[in-house]
Formats: sequence, structure tokens, C-alpha cells
Amino acid sequence: MNAVLEISGLQKTYRSRKGVRRALDGFDMVVEAGQVHGFLGPNGSGKTTTLRTLLGLIRPNGGRMALFGQEVPAHLPAVAGQVGAIVESPQFFGNFSAFDTLALLADAGGVSRRRVTAVLELVGLRDRAKERVRTYSLGMKQRLAVASALLKEPRLLILDEPANGLDPGGIREMRTLMRNLAESGMTVLLSSHILGEIQLICDQVTIISAGKRVAAGSVESVLASHASNAVKVRLEPGVDLIGAAAVLRAKGAEVTLEGEHFVVGNAPNPAQITRILAEQEIYVSELTPVAADLESVFLELTGTAPVEGQNRQVDQTAMAPAQGGWGQ
Repeated sequence: MNAVLEISGLQKTYRSRKGVRRALDGFDMVVEAGQVHGFLGPNGSGKTTTLRTLLGLIRPNGGRMALFGQEVPAHLPAVAGQVGAIVESPQFFGNFSAFDTLALLADAGGVSRRRVTAVLELVGLRDRAKERVRTYSLGMKQRLAVASALLKEPRLLILDEPANGLDPGGIREMRTLMRNLAESGMTVLLSSHILGEIQLICDQVTIISAGKRVAAGSVESVLASHASNAVKVRLEPGVDLIGAAAVLRAKGAEVTLEGEHFVVGNAPNPAQITRILAEQEIYVSELTPVAADLESVFLELTGTAPVEGQNRQVDQTAMAPAQGGWGQ
């Protein structure tokens, strides 16, 4: 596949009274045609700076950028019409309806008004198109923003947090829309904090931290490269989980209590778990490998706390392994 977007060694430095801050420090990214490509990073990692630089809104200090094989920002006027983008929170005139808003943008961009009706249908706003934007929820405004980015039928669609404010049904609809656009030949670059959605929808991902790329590739390859030896363990009803965890800790296991089960984080040979517990007449009812997910990989690579509420209840006293070899 051909690269729609190429970034190599991108640098952006800000100077202030507090000193020099490197927002981008030699960042690299490649997005292939026809992909839904996830762009991930914690707040302050350089995601929005990258997108704004790519679109000519910020001048970089160094590096190379290209869209459709054309160097930007030098050739940005030649390729800008092939790019639809939403970066940060879009703003609209509250007294305008969605239809009037898009019609105004269509007229300014030389787009047929028939396209306005089509994009309103695509994002699920057709039945609310005549209502004033000020009456819209945050999620509806996000849909309107996506519609505005789709007006020119771009080859590359850049979306920064498009699911912000959407309910679960709206998120599912947005996911379907992104996949349908990619299947039609459009390339989608998607920045989002909803990591479960990124894992479901994206073909490839790039993860940025402190202005540098820390991972890139297919979702499957990124997850596979961070596979763990963790195992979920569930015991027979009524068994003391804390006592069972202490038995395993005494053998060197790293145990995390999670509600009605626990996870052993260092279990290259899960059979050891059943053997050690059975010796104490504690019997296992479930033993399941814990597959890496994008959230856990993201947290490991960026060293950040979860961006969404984490519901794991951790018994810190049961985490540290005892001295000595595991399973001895």
C-alpha cells in the first residue's frame, strides 16, 4: 500500500521563561492508504501538536512531513483539498441549524449542497438538521464536526477525539462509520482516549510519548510484542482468596486480587499454581491466560495512569513476591 501520510524526525520546541520544552522530539509516523490508523498518547505527549503541525497551523523546528507524497507545509495548498480534519473542539454558530452550517461551508468550498444532505445522513443528524446547533448535545456537535470534515469527500480524514460526548450507541455508530469510510477507500487517522474502541476499529496504531514514537504497527503485532505471563485464577466458592494469595506469594508469585478472583502476573508455567494450591487442599475452578489489551500496553509504554476510570481493586500487600524462586 502507498503511504498517505509520512512524518520523519519531526521536531517542535517551545521556549519560555521556564526553559526549553520539546513538544516533538524526532517523531516518526507512517499511515498507509485505506487504513483506520489509531494515534495514541497521553495528554501532553505531542498528539495535537503533531496534527496541527501537519495541517500547517504550527511551524516545526525540524523534520520532514508529506501528504500524498507531497512535502508539507511547502505543498500544503496543493493537497489541502484532499484532507478533512477536526483538531481539538470544533466551534459553531449556535443560532445556525446543522443544515445551514454545512451549507455555508459547502458554498465557501465549492461543494454541491446535495453533499450536505448526504453527510448529515452519514453521521445520523438528518432528522435534527433543521434545529439550532445551540440545542445540540456535545455528542451531536461532534457528529456535526465529522460531517463538516466529510463535505469535500477527502482522501484522508483526521479526527481528534470524534467520540467525545457520545453515548455507547453513538460510539458504536461512529465505529461503523469509520470502518465504512475505510472500506470505501478513505484513509482515517483517529486520535482517541477510548482505547477499547481503538483496539476494535483500527488496523494500525502509532503511540507517542514525550514527543517520541514508542510503538507502531498493526494492533495485533503491538499487543503480541507485549504479551505477558499473567493468569486469571478463580477458586471454588467460599475459599479464602487472601489466604490462597498468601500461599502463592510464599512461593514467589506476584498476585493481584480482583474482586472474586485474582491474577498471577508471573506464571510461565500455570500448572504450578494448581499444584501449589492443591497441596494446601485449595482447588482451582478456572485458570485463564490474561491477554494483553491496548490499554495495558499503552500504560506500560507511556508510564501514565489510565485515562478512563480503572475498576481494578488491587491488594497492594499481595503484590510483592517473596524472596526465592517462583514455584520452589
